[in-house]
Amino acid sequence: MREVSQPAGGVLPVTVRLIVRYAKRGRMRFASHRDIARAVERGVRRAGLPIAYSAGFTPHPKISYAGAAPTGAASEAEYLELSLTEARAVDDVRDRLDAALPDGIDVIDVIEGPASLADLQLEASDWQVVLPGIQPEEAARAVDAFLVRTSLEVERLTAKGSRRVDARAAVITMQTDRCAADQLAAGNAILRMVVRHVAPAVRPDDILAALRQVAPLAPSSPPLVTRLAQGPLVAEAAGAPATAAGPDKPGDLRHLSGVAVLPPGQGRAHEQMETTRLGAEPAQAAGALPAGAFDELLRGAEDRLRSAAPGSLTGDYPDARDRAERCRVQ
Repeated sequence: MREVSQPAGGVLPVTVRLIVRYAKRGRMRFASHRDIARAVERGVRRAGLPIAYSAGFTPHPKISYAGAAPTGAASEAEYLELSLTEARAVDDVRDRLDAALPDGIDVIDVIEGPASLADLQLEASDWQVVLPGIQPEEAARAVDAFLVRTSLEVERLTAKGSRRVDARAAVITMQTDRCAADQLAAGNAILRMVVRHVAPAVRPDDILAALRQVAPLAPSSPPLVTRLAQGPLVAEAAGAPATAAGPDKPGDLRHLSGVAVLPPGQGRAHEQMETTRLGAEPAQAAGALPAGAFDELLRGAEDRLRSAAPGSLTGDYPDARDRAERCRVQ
């Protein structure tokens, strides 16, 4: 695959901007945003896309990102913008980029326009949280205790020291999803919540910490957090207080408008292996995956979730394996 490089004579103008929706699944949810950005830059070069570059002494590819999911959280709705110097068919860009990215970063859809990521109005996210070992009734009581509070501050440790954020103020809706719990993760509670994007950002971990303040929730293993969608808030929901829908009704996106939001399940990448999906068992590794969604990472499992691909983020390098073998022999 040819590599598109910056021309020596100057900077080519941007001809088209493409919005890419991609998913972060499986082990890649533990990759930081910088790791994801480096993988995308390599993928764009491998795909041979005519990416535009910035001017200056050290040109950089013009790739912009919307608010990224925190490290440790999976996502089905991450967005980035590619600035190209030549017009390309969106289907061709989707297929090329998806094939060039490492397993776990899957391109779901590519659209041309709007003018920028800001026009998507990504004002809130719909999150799903699996609480291993927590019964739905216990989680429902915690949700009720959380929603009656007007404020719940939690402390977060940052590079600049401790910071207090109000986790309750960002939550628009929260409920237990009994249908998903019964079908996909029996014996584990599943929360669905729509969280407003505020500054400073309120993360799912902050909300879980606030839940522990009002209820003795003690999951048997770390919760599995997945962002299902992002989008603009409808006007009536933006000013409405957070409420809990019925415990027997699955969570939905009624507080997010459908603009720029692709429902989970659409897109080419969903035909691939999804290690983040609850109860997913790829055909090539049938019986290798544990039944619990929260145990999907397969610590020490014999079967690999991906092939060894030198140069990728999650594949191990042959020289690294050789060095490790020599160390064991010594």
